[in-house]
Amino acid sequence: MSWTKKGLTEVENSAPKFGFPDGEARFAFGELEASDTGCAYFRFGPGDRSPFAHKHENAEEVYVVLSGSGRAKLDDDVVDIQRLDAIRVSPTVVRAFEAGGEGLEILAFGPRCEGDGELIHEDVFEG
Repeated sequence: MSWTKKGLTEVENSAPKFGFPDGEARFAFGELEASDTGCAYFRFGPGDRSPFAHKHENAEEVYVVLSGSGRAKLDDDVVDIQRLDAIRVSPTVVRAFEAGGEGLEILAFGPRCEGDGELIHEDVFEG
């Protein structure tokens, strides 16, 4: 078929596997039958932070804030983000997110490059 429709809330919530039991992380690549494009939905409760940061070797990503506000840590920079902000992130930039008082919902898009991501298991907002 030349198109696929999938409700993002129907996609498995991977957040508990990543140590984020109260959040949502739904990676819809397979469910959308995409061959090259990754799509992910993230939801953070009020004041929650990414349980880890990450970066890529090759994949540039775009993050779009659907609702709420918070901060994005992009290498050494911390930027405030709010509803309908779009952030393009180069592959090697270490990134993580933190929700404000009303929580944060984000959609992420980029090329799907299997094995391209590297997790950084530290609180990048603290150091």
